[in-house]
Amino acid sequence: MRLGYFTMPMHPMERKWHETLQEDREGVILADRLGFYEAFIGEHLTDRCENITNSMMFLASLVSDTSRIKLATGTSNLSQMHPALIASNAAMLDHLSQGRFVLGISAGALTTDAEALGILDEDRNKIFAEAIDVILEIWEREPPYDIDLPDNRFKVSTARTQATHLGLGYLPKPFQRPRPEIVGTVLAPYSKGVIEMGKRDFKPLSANFLLSKWVKTHWPNYAQGKAAAGETADPSDWKVARTIFVADDEATARRYGREDPNSPYAFYYNQILRKLRRSKRLFVMKEDKDQPDETVTHDYLMDRLVIYGTVNSVVDQILALREEIGDFGELVYAGMDWVDPALAKRSMTLMAEEVMPRVNAEIKARNAA
Repeated sequence: MRLGYFTMPMHPMERKWHETLQEDREGVILADRLGFYEAFIGEHLTDRCENITNSMMFLASLVSDTSRIKLATGTSNLSQMHPALIASNAAMLDHLSQGRFVLGISAGALTTDAEALGILDEDRNKIFAEAIDVILEIWEREPPYDIDLPDNRFKVSTARTQATHLGLGYLPKPFQRPRPEIVGTVLAPYSKGVIEMGKRDFKPLSANFLLSKWVKTHWPNYAQGKAAAGETADPSDWKVARTIFVADDEATARRYGREDPNSPYAFYYNQILRKLRRSKRLFVMKEDKDQPDETVTHDYLMDRLVIYGTVNSVVDQILALREEIGDFGELVYAGMDWVDPALAKRSMTLMAEEVMPRVNAEIKARNAA
């Protein structure tokens, strides 16, 4: 099982922007040094807490400061930019990183972003579907492209102005051929979107704020999509994000990961709860659809969605998760605000150097039995 990293990021809005940007960079640089496989970075235009506005730009700042870790958008919001721009910027970042780029994609769910861009009343899921089709066509075709897909608003051509002998009219192709890995985030129980991911060989990333009983529903749908494409699903393709804190002693783990009012984990789920309640999307956190909204409390979320403890405890909890949802290829560690930088770094270190080796040793032993 690989170890990945994901951060929205989420910081208290009173923190200085330049400081949180540097902290977020330090998190990815540390993950690279510790051997994390890849790092997903979120993006939002209009959120003072989740305040990386362009994940590709942020990731580009990390290329020369990292050497092994794959750099992934988490996600590029395809409804918010013309697909020719996304395709070209992604291709450039793939070349800058010499193939360490992963394109994470979504429609972009934040309504204030959509309003600021004048697309609040548009079907952003349809824009998303049209955009990814055009991105893939750009990477597959040669000038003048002449992309004019049925029921797709995005028409791409350089036929009228190209001068290929001067190098004009070309859209760049990625370093990785035929394309970088494409990852879609899965946010809902029984997601139908993950079926389409399977059909198109996009890899699923199950969200960290979804109950494990619903995460379990993603794999059968992904496998269904792969089967429809005439392929067999490989569990190593499935990435599962969880909220985890590891400490050297149980008291510290309980305090920083759960009970302290200043805990970054408590702050994170307070924000998530308020935002999902505001957007009427609490269903992703319920045990069943008839569960009353008022029962989805902060304590309810913390009890079900935060894995915290010493190394041995966290190993046991991860193995229990795997028993519940089935085999998967990558555990994606969710990065938090560094209220206490030393504890945040120590948690990542313990996760990489002690927790995951023990988890993988136990998986190997069980598979051999």
